[in-house]
Amino acid sequence: MYEKFYGLARNPFGVGPDPQFYYGTAKHNEALANLTYGIRRRKGFVVLTGEVGTGKTLLLRCLLDALRRSKVTHAFIFNPLLSTNDLLRHVVADFGIKEPKTNRSGLLLQLNQFLMEVYRSGSTAALLVDEAHLLSAELLEEIRLLSNIETAQHKLLQILLVGQPELDDILDSPYLRQLKQRVALRCRLDPLDENDVHGYIDRRLQLAGAPGRLREIFPPQTLARIVFYSRGTPRLINNICDAALVNAYAQRERSVSPAIIEEVATDLRLGVNGARESHQETWTIPAMPKEPEMPAEPEPALVTDAETVFEVEPHLVPGPQSRVVLDPGVVFHPHDDQAPAPQETPSNRKALVDALLQLARLLDPDPEPAAIKQQHSSSGVRTR
Repeated sequence: MYEKFYGLARNPFGVGPDPQFYYGTAKHNEALANLTYGIRRRKGFVVLTGEVGTGKTLLLRCLLDALRRSKVTHAFIFNPLLSTNDLLRHVVADFGIKEPKTNRSGLLLQLNQFLMEVYRSGSTAALLVDEAHLLSAELLEEIRLLSNIETAQHKLLQILLVGQPELDDILDSPYLRQLKQRVALRCRLDPLDENDVHGYIDRRLQLAGAPGRLREIFPPQTLARIVFYSRGTPRLINNICDAALVNAYAQRERSVSPAIIEEVATDLRLGVNGARESHQETWTIPAMPKEPEMPAEPEPALVTDAETVFEVEPHLVPGPQSRVVLDPGVVFHPHDDQAPAPQETPSNRKALVDALLQLARLLDPDPEPAAIKQQHSSSGVRTR
């Protein structure tokens, strides 16, 4: 749409992972060198991680081009949401094995024979898995078992896992400790710094047919806003610059103003996401409100003497004003935990029995059973 207006031969900020637009920062070049080394030297497992939009897939595409030029046989899995049998079928088909078997054992036998033929020819076979953080534990274990195809000196299948930082956490799980120990090389991609953001945009404009026009199309203040809202993420840089050029073209502006970047950031809701990301260490999900605690039920009161324990229901216990006289000078308050416990002596045994009977009448309004009266009469104890 805007290419002709700005003198561009092609769209410089496309969303596809085009290897022609590869911008080699120090981190990206280091990662690409390590990946190439790990595959060519038959290191077995290599892992590449990076945040969303940092250029993992583009780096992977560049690696695939390099492998084709060096005649390294490879299979590429771009959608890891497969079953174990589907994974084997996909690998066998992508390696170009003819007449693949339908059962698991047949596929493994075909793959083993193919890898041996590649090794005897002096070449290398590689399996590249993108979005590897989506692999289930079962699939990761299946891939580890594929690495068991080897000779006494070399691994016959080189495996590259590419994914988001969650992949590191997955590989740290105890269930996958065998796979983790087989990882020979690890690489990580980080967001670009301010100088790399400027170089990234300049490189894309140059490849699109506008060399040396960075400051003309994107003035310094505009570049500062792009750095702020993109946070150095290449994918966001592409989205912001592309949308900004469309808006500037609609206004017939030859250069993109900071106001246009602000407008684009608002449309893409980058301020909202940026605010959350910048405070990710302190921003937490609000906790669910706690249910109100139910008041604890009072424990049953206990009335004891030397031989018997009576458990009394709380609603039947006499009120705070009720009292039972056991002996002159000793008062028992049913609700007073600090009241002194009554002491039983021969002199107050009769008073104690009378007090217990009085308490029983308070708890049970029914007349005292005749059997109890008869028992007290025969023992010489008079009841009230």
